[in-house]
Amino acid sequence: MFAHLAGNLSVKHTYALLAISEAFAMLSCLFLSMNDSQHSFFDHLSCLGCIVFVIIGFLSMAAMGLYRPLQRGTSREQLARILLGFTLASVTEGIIVSTIPMTSLPLKTVFMALGLSFLVVCALRFGFNKLHTTDLFKHRVLVLGAGERACIIQDKLRRTSDRKGFQLMGYVRIEGDAAGIRHQDQLTVDLDHLAEFVERHKIREVVLAADQHQAYLPMTELHECRLVGANVIDIASFIERESGKIPLRLMPPSWMACGNGYRISRQLVRMGKRLFDILISLFLLILVWPIMLATALLIRLESGPGESILYQQTRVGLRGKPFKIYKFRSMRVDAEANGPVWARKGDQRVTAVGTFIRKYRIDELPQLFNILHGEMSFIGPRPERPEFVDKLARSLPYYDVRHQLKPGLTGWAQICYSYGSSEEDALEKLQYDLYYVKNFSFLLDTMILIQTVEVILFGKGAR
Repeated sequence: MFAHLAGNLSVKHTYALLAISEAFAMLSCLFLSMNDSQHSFFDHLSCLGCIVFVIIGFLSMAAMGLYRPLQRGTSREQLARILLGFTLASVTEGIIVSTIPMTSLPLKTVFMALGLSFLVVCALRFGFNKLHTTDLFKHRVLVLGAGERACIIQDKLRRTSDRKGFQLMGYVRIEGDAAGIRHQDQLTVDLDHLAEFVERHKIREVVLAADQHQAYLPMTELHECRLVGANVIDIASFIERESGKIPLRLMPPSWMACGNGYRISRQLVRMGKRLFDILISLFLLILVWPIMLATALLIRLESGPGESILYQQTRVGLRGKPFKIYKFRSMRVDAEANGPVWARKGDQRVTAVGTFIRKYRIDELPQLFNILHGEMSFIGPRPERPEFVDKLARSLPYYDVRHQLKPGLTGWAQICYSYGSSEEDALEKLQYDLYYVKNFSFLLDTMILIQTVEVILFGKGAR
């Protein structure tokens, strides 16, 4: 029974349960470290300092990408992330305890609780990872189709980290399928008794991936599958949910017009997002102005008094309207003497200071003024240059849809994919951008904001 219930949990739900478990564990460690016999454990649930302690611990872990379902890496890399997360939490807690009396706890108690929490969280993660190597928290999936469309599952969801949420039972060839899935990976199933097969093998999801989508599918049996408790989903929606991006090559022409999402309120939601942008930008400007001042001085020392510190560049913004973006100059003044080109890995045009500030995204900080001015949002698709937009809009379907939201300083594509330097990279990032536009919410924005810390600290995707 427990295995049946666990199999119905999505991978996102299991990570939510993990987050709750770790928050409860950190609160317990704080309670033990306080050694206060006058108060019970539940008294700490109403203690502001205890609540702040747990929130900071959770946010520090999330900032290291430890609650991302599709996070990849070895056990050593995860241990390093946990250690960095608790280091960040220790610094933050030290600042808060020293500056905000109403949330203060004894510094010795805080650090003792953090050390104990680190050990407990490592143990919880070890057990969680062991459980995820089993099929306990996975739901069983059957794919109807064994041709070209079905092969996309093998190509896009081939890694173990991509299949944390489901156990692929196999592929069923449908009449009309092209050559694709190997014969040994196919199942022999009587389509006239598909619902019986699904119920007998406890399959929780049937993915429609036939090359001839409607012509040869057993529609009556698929309805019966739903009646016995299985979810029936098309391959495009399945790939979107499991990979966090819109699979453009699988989308029918009616997807944008008839699919869910892509509805953005013009008033309340946009006003809320604008307020969010202003508050976050002002907070960051107060926080990082010493870094911006030091960066300006280093650029001036490297380039000399005659060269500019800031760099202006035309980008495409909301509804295709061009605007001037501001960045700290990280390339030579004559970097584009022969016209605009993609930035490349090891680009010789980048200066010594530019290499460092680009790696940690410091060159992007002047864009906080673009956000305050209303030309950009803090979170959204990254703005591209008009020369590249014209070319990409002709070759990539639905490229202009990303301009339905203001461009962002950071975004879903930035935390999920590396720096783009080609048209193929632009296609991959577009699929993430479309996912963000379709699923836009303040919860998603908050998650992107937190995980951007990981991108900055690890220098992910820098050129």
